Amino acid sequence: MTKIRRSVLAVLTVASLTVALTGCHKEGPMERTGREIDKAAEKAGEKIDKAAEKTGQGIDRAVEKTGEKVEKAGEKIKDSVK
Repeated sequence: MTKIRRSVLAVLTVASLTVALTGCHKEGPMERTGREIDKAAEKAGEKIDKAAEKTGQGIDRAVEKTGEKVEKAGEKIKDSVK
């Protein structure tokens, strides 16, 4: 055999083995469980993000209300000093 034929044969053999090995792969129970865990973790992360966003909005409103009350108290103190 010539050098080129050997190279072509080697490439074809490797390609055939690669296709055969990847084509026969069946998902086992551990892989399914891992995928389900990944999905659950992703959903939990999304819920945590939403809860944190709502909490942040609540804190923003509370800070705003507190600021308004402080301003009103300051105005009352200012008026009482006059």
